[in-house]
Amino acid sequence: MSSSGGNSLPPVPFSSVGSDRPAWPSESDQSSTLGGAPISGHSISPNRGRSSSGLFLGHDNADSLVLLGTIPDAVSGTGGGSSVPPPVSSSTQQTISRSPPGPGPSPAPSTNAGGVGDDTNLLPLILHLTDADRRENVLLELSKRRENFADLAPVLWHSVGTVSALLQEIVGIYPMLNPATLTAHSSNRVCNALALLQCVASHPETRGLFLSAHVPLYLYPFLNTASKNRPFEYLRLTSLGVIGALVKMDDSDVINFLLQTEIIPLCLRIMETGSELSKTVATFIVQKILLDEVGLNYICATAERFYAVSTVLSNMVSVLAETPSVRLLKHIVRCYLRLSDNVRAREALRQCLPNCLRDDTFSDVLRDDATVKKWLAQLLSVVEEA
Repeated sequence: MSSSGGNSLPPVPFSSVGSDRPAWPSESDQSSTLGGAPISGHSISPNRGRSSSGLFLGHDNADSLVLLGTIPDAVSGTGGGSSVPPPVSSSTQQTISRSPPGPGPSPAPSTNAGGVGDDTNLLPLILHLTDADRRENVLLELSKRRENFADLAPVLWHSVGTVSALLQEIVGIYPMLNPATLTAHSSNRVCNALALLQCVASHPETRGLFLSAHVPLYLYPFLNTASKNRPFEYLRLTSLGVIGALVKMDDSDVINFLLQTEIIPLCLRIMETGSELSKTVATFIVQKILLDEVGLNYICATAERFYAVSTVLSNMVSVLAETPSVRLLKHIVRCYLRLSDNVRAREALRQCLPNCLRDDTFSDVLRDDATVKKWLAQLLSVVEEA
């Protein structure tokens, strides 16, 4: 899918970094694990992925959230899941089977002694999402109280017309992307819808359904925007949060899905041009892809893919040398360390690893972060031994 949108950029080109880059071993020299990591039945080779989406597509015809206060949730934790649509739980079935609400104002959710919202108040709110006149207030109410309802994600997904209403909110602002006319009000409204989709993306009962419906692709036009205005930055950040919630689950099905889309080039662009917070979430997404064996093999399968990623990481390190951020540096070092697990990438890192990581540039910044210091020491040890 080719993302387009206002003030949007064309698909990211991935040309050679330079003629003086380290030589990449020939295909005959590579290990068997790099010969073709299976991605949805396709094998990786240098000749694949040459569609308009760039070098990072797994096949030629690729199938075309975190709110500011919850970003830390996107970059921590583990989980599992399956792309096979899961059965609806009995509690969800009981909730959905209740009668629709009558006319009147939307009730505010109440909480019980355990702090979990009463599902009897959840269903009326969700059903009001299909009412265009009430939708904006309901989106705000549900996004603020979404953690109070344990069954919010499955009820959202299985309620008739609800997901369509959320997608209408997303598609409805596409015309505001080009030309860039997105207002703060419109941005906040669609971000409330994205917050609900994040719940669906992170819930084990609905994550597979979310992927099967290719819902993440609706967010890519937002990631492909270039405007640095606050409404656009907030929209990109919240969209990244939805993808971050997916990769946080450490689910191979999620990685397989993402590798067939434009997510890597989109993240690489944001890693170079976004705000610090957006850079952090985008780098986290690339890190989680690398931590998956299929993702690592995919990125290291060709020189172009490897150097596209390593060049962006190197540029980020140069910027951090001037304006340090421990949070961002942590994810960059972890990406480099994971790349070093690949034999060919490890050899290339001997020559292209930034000098800022080899000397004492970040010694003061990392003085109190034992984890990053350990990763960096391990990275340098592995690369020097290559």
